[in-house]
Parts: sequence; structure tokens; C-alpha cells
Amino acid sequence: MNKKGIDYPIMFITLLLVCIGIVMVFSASFYYAQQKFDDSYYFFKRQSLWAIVGLFGMLFMSNFDYKKLKKFSKLLLFLSFLLLVAVLLFGTERNNAKRWLYIGPISIQPSEIAKLAIIVYLADILSVDRKRAKSFWKGIIPSILVMGIFFFLIMKQPNMSTAVILAMLTFVMLFLAGARIWHLVILVSTGAIGGVALIKDATYRLKRILAFRDPWSDPKDTGYQTIQSLYSLGSGGWFGMGLGASRQKFLYLPYSETDFIFSIIGEELGFVGATLIILLFLGLIWRGVRIAITAPDLFGTLLASGIIAMIGIQVMLNIAVVTNTIPPTGVPLPFISYGGSSLFLFMSSIGVLLNISKYSEAT
Repeated sequence: MNKKGIDYPIMFITLLLVCIGIVMVFSASFYYAQQKFDDSYYFFKRQSLWAIVGLFGMLFMSNFDYKKLKKFSKLLLFLSFLLLVAVLLFGTERNNAKRWLYIGPISIQPSEIAKLAIIVYLADILSVDRKRAKSFWKGIIPSILVMGIFFFLIMKQPNMSTAVILAMLTFVMLFLAGARIWHLVILVSTGAIGGVALIKDATYRLKRILAFRDPWSDPKDTGYQTIQSLYSLGSGGWFGMGLGASRQKFLYLPYSETDFIFSIIGEELGFVGATLIILLFLGLIWRGVRIAITAPDLFGTLLASGIIAMIGIQVMLNIAVVTNTIPPTGVPLPFISYGGSSLFLFMSSIGVLLNISKYSEAT
């Protein structure tokens, strides 16, 4: 099989998004960082360092033959499982959740690693036999069983948004692998019933649903973050208030450097700037889909599809949350939101995608 050059548009778009992310993380966080850490460059320096580490991860994976990942799929899954258990036992608690595991000065979020582990594992088992996904016992059950274990561990943190993303990724990959429609209908129906049960099980989740329907009914508590996000987006107008000129980042909008950074983008760069960001993501997804379609084998197709689905799902959910299209939940914007584990995961995943592009027939 002859190799060719990598897909340079994907590489350039990724690097551009990372650079935009570093600038916007600094813009969104410098006041909060000064107040909390007495260092306005605190988040900027850490994000920049992780971007460099992520770049090495992307370059390494772009030169690592993706077909060899089949050999490591179960090992990666097992290590991810151990990390998810470890974070529950030894993780650092923040905001009533255990999602971060500290290894010396480095903090990692095992749920981020779990996404890639699930993608590689499903691509492996579903590519062994093209008819496997059509079998309920050989295709559906093994996939759902593994996803269910990870779903349970992540929900124990608790981190419902990441758990839901895992479920959505599993559904997408089963669909693309050729699962029977009636099997997928059963999965969606069961998932919907389970989702309703989880919402009723936790009072704060039900409050989020009610706040989503009318955030102004509780503007000082459950609706506060949504209202501040909408204020931020609305203040930007067509061309924004100017880079660094956001008002909401002055401790009005919580998590302005992470889950709600798109609101700051809209406020400072306006509708035009926010639209350009969306277009960059659409370009990235489009090139990724081309690579998946023209990959030389089913494993490559499913692996590329899973990676691009992971990015697309998170972009969609993040923007939907900040625009109050869906109830608020913590989902970082790929390549842009502050967070080392997330940035390293996405950049390394792009490296895998670039390696697949070397063998694909896409131009």
C-alpha cells in the first residue's frame, strides 16, 4: 500500500484553532487568573505548554501506523478503565465531582482518554467482520457492555455530559458499521428511558431542565450562567466589542475560559468571528469525513469516523449549551477551551486522522 502526504488542510485548521484557543483562553481568563492565582498569565502559560505537548502527540501519531492501533485497542481500553477507577478512589474533588487525577504537578482527566479508548476498541471489534455489527449478540452486546461499564464509572464522578458523549459515539459507530436499524431503535429507546431516570434521580439535573426552559425564572441561581452567556453573545453584535474587551469575563460568566469560551468569542469577535470559528470546524469535519470514506480498510473508516464524530458532537453540544439550545452541561469546545487533557486528546486524535489520510484516496 503506497503512502502519500498527510491531509494538510486538516493540520492547518487544527493548528489555527489551537492558536485561536490560546489567545481566547488568555483573553477570557486573565482577570480571573489575576484574582485567584495572582498571575494573569496562569491559564495562558498552562494552555500554551499543553499545546506544545499536544503538537508532539499529533506529530507522533501522524507517523504511527494507525493499523498497529488494533494491537493496542484492548490494552488502551484496560488502562482507561484503571484510570477511571483510580480517579474515583484517589481523584481530586472540585465542585462536588471527582474528575481529575493528579500525577505530580500534572492533572489528567481520565474520562477524556476514555473517549479515544472506546473509539479504537469499537473500530477494532467491529472491523473484524463486516457482518458483526448486524449481530445483536456478537456486535451490539459487546459494544454496549463496554460502553455501559465506562458510562457507569463516569457517572459516578459524576460527569453526565461525557457519559452521554460516549453513548452517542457508540451509537454513531454501530450505525456506520452497519448495525440493524431496529437494534438501534431499541438502543435509542432504552437510552431515552435511562436518561429520564437519571434526570429524575438528581435534583440538580431537573433544575437545569427547568432553567433551560425559562432561565429568567431563577436568574440568581439555576438560570444565572445561561443568562450571562446570552448577555455575552448578545453584546457582541455583528463584529464584537474587540479582542480583550469582554465585560462578562470579569467574574460575571462562570467558566468563561472553559465550557463557555464560545460566549466570550461571540462577545469579543461578534457574529462574524463566531461564524468563522464554526466554519473552521465544519471544514475540519468535512475533510475528516472524506478521509473516513476513502480509508483503505474498515478499521480506518471506523477509526476516522469515530474521531470526527467525537469532535463534531462536542462542538455541537458546546455551542448548543452556550446559546441555550439545550440544557446547560459541561462540555469543552475542542482545541479552544482551556484544559490540558482535552487539548492533548484532540490533537493526538487529529494525528491519528492524519496518519489515515496518508493511505486514503482523498485529495
